Amino acid sequence: MSMTIRPAHRADASAVNELLDQLGHPQDGRAATANRIQTWADDPSSAAYVAEAGDDILGVIAVHVCPFFERDGSWGRIVALVVSGRARGRGVRSQLVAAAESFAAIRGCVRMEVTSGDRRQDAHEFYRRCGYIDQAGKASRFLRDLPTGGS
Repeated sequence: MSMTIRPAHRADASAVNELLDQLGHPQDGRAATANRIQTWADDPSSAAYVAEAGDDILGVIAVHVCPFFERDGSWGRIVALVVSGRARGRGVRSQLVAAAESFAAIRGCVRMEVTSGDRRQDAHEFYRRCGYIDQAGKASRFLRDLPTGGS
């Protein structure tokens, strides 16, 4: 399979919506996703890439770079990664992760992070094969929604 990894463009929004929906994140529409893709493209600390074969988008990954506060350097975080069900097992995921890691490394990152839902055991095995170390039992993740409008 001939595949290209390239930056995501606004025109990819419909395909990205379908991919995110497969991951369990239904989207509000093409325009909103196109705007988010553009926001990521405009931010030098962020990138979104798609895997493309012909006119078919096979997967998407988003990565963000954040400086450490407690020490010098930065770390990269894979914010989203999804490969179409019809393209799984064909190396798409590995190439997308390589693109994200390259983006982070070029920006001075010394560590990568990714979170994955407990039910995604196949993804956990993939990350382990890529050299990621499972932090379950060593760290917890806490979330809190903030009121809109910065109040």
